[in-house]
Amino acid sequence: MDWIVDLLTKQSFAQTIIVFGVVIALGIWFGKIKIFGVSLGVTWVLFIGLFFSFMGVSINPELQDFLKEFGLVLFVYTLGLQVGPGFFASLNRNALVTNMLAGLVVLFGVVTTLILFYFSSNPISIMTGIMSGAVTNTPGLGAAQTTMTNLHQTTADASMVTLAYAVAYPFGVFGIIIAMLVLKKIFRVNIEHETELQNKLANLREDRVISKHLKLENHQLVGKPISAIFEIIKTPIVVSRMFHKGTIISPTPKEILSENDVLLIVASKNTFEQLELIIGSESDMNLKTALDSNLVSSHVMVTNKNITHKRLGDIPEFNQHDFTFTRLYRAGTQMVPNGNISLQLGDTIKVVGSKEGLERITNVLGNSLKRLEVPDIAPIFIGIVLGIIVGSIPFQIPNIPVPVKIGLAGGPLIIALLLSRFGNKFYLNNYTTNSANLMIRELGITLFLTSVGLSSGSKLVEAFAGGNGFYWIGLGILITIVPLLVVGIIAKRYFKKNFFEICGLLAGASTDPPALAFALKIAGNDIPSATYATVYPLTMILRIIVAQLLILMFS
Repeated sequence: MDWIVDLLTKQSFAQTIIVFGVVIALGIWFGKIKIFGVSLGVTWVLFIGLFFSFMGVSINPELQDFLKEFGLVLFVYTLGLQVGPGFFASLNRNALVTNMLAGLVVLFGVVTTLILFYFSSNPISIMTGIMSGAVTNTPGLGAAQTTMTNLHQTTADASMVTLAYAVAYPFGVFGIIIAMLVLKKIFRVNIEHETELQNKLANLREDRVISKHLKLENHQLVGKPISAIFEIIKTPIVVSRMFHKGTIISPTPKEILSENDVLLIVASKNTFEQLELIIGSESDMNLKTALDSNLVSSHVMVTNKNITHKRLGDIPEFNQHDFTFTRLYRAGTQMVPNGNISLQLGDTIKVVGSKEGLERITNVLGNSLKRLEVPDIAPIFIGIVLGIIVGSIPFQIPNIPVPVKIGLAGGPLIIALLLSRFGNKFYLNNYTTNSANLMIRELGITLFLTSVGLSSGSKLVEAFAGGNGFYWIGLGILITIVPLLVVGIIAKRYFKKNFFEICGLLAGASTDPPALAFALKIAGNDIPSATYATVYPLTMILRIIVAQLLILMFS
């Protein structure tokens, strides 16, 4: 039986893989346990790794370092692919205020961290670890450790940063929830009243895409093609259905308008005031439910790679009769299709037309989920290589003695963001299904957390010696709660955000899914999810950047 003892105790590749497997399996299992309805999820992998290291388990250090760095790269790269489309969408004018408030949460967190740094004896590396744990941001921890490595700081310093993160993390999760409950109490929130208010605000949004039936009353348009309306309006609109000479059709831009035609138009809400002036008043006719209509509608997914690098207006198959594109859904956003848009894999298009027309265009678009189930691995690794190259570029910052690199946390993230948005222009298909992306992401974060846990547990006693660990917990609670309460009050009093939006904002600004789950539970609706998704991409990037800057500027 000596071989079993040797396999489990002597450092080797096999022993390392076994230890990693046990730590990850136990961590995932413990992560399913909920306390007051909230779980710490995958972070339990870190705690189990710390325990194993504390008990004296050691593994091959070279392989441990490789798995840590490779896991971090996989995690941040797939995270960038996931949040990239939402990140660029969040930069639009309508999301500016919400993202500004999320940026304030990050800024106030950094300011609080620096104030505590100057009034405490902790080095900035420890304070950065506390801050990352207090805002439940694991990529920030990875970014800080990578930066410390670039600055040639010791392994012992990195271990203490991990412990600071670990002790602050649990209270960070519950601190976010406590902040939500405190704000609910401060503003005496009535959930039913907030729900009614949000519904009214949603109906007043000017940029949301809606449809209306308009009757042709402008005699100057009679005898002209529908394209004449497009030339006047300029902004994208779609004529989905048309009552024309006694029948309901799916018109093309060349269709000639006749008196008393009824057009079902899809456009942003703020466009209809101009449309009614040009075309005519709203009609009582409902072309969607008309019994004599032979038109049907369907949602079709883009899975054909051959049509993803061209403008809609340049694809001959899209200029045929019997169908019309009415809406385009991409990365949680809804758009009005127009000839200048290029399709991406995974886009969903709502198509209206005859049964034959829908069958024909479905074949062109693909609509085959099986094609998307097998990810194209080559572009992913090309992106990772580019990310590592970008992360390794040294550049000089004033007052910092050594050249700075954005490292393995920053480079792959930046490249993933860019490729998720612009990769199709360079024929790089970075699309992965949600399940595939989540699988790679979870694999990466578990490898990273296991590595940092196994390398840091031996310092656990030292961390709590003299009350340091408990002191760190107290500092973490301040970093968690103070910025959230301040920004929550600002959002309510000065920007008139409702309670559901504030909950989603705070959860997203803390990049914390358990807090979002709690917000959804107390809200009883999906409103917090929308705000969470709006601020999450930008906040995640800011968290990674500020963790690096703190190490660079104050070490």
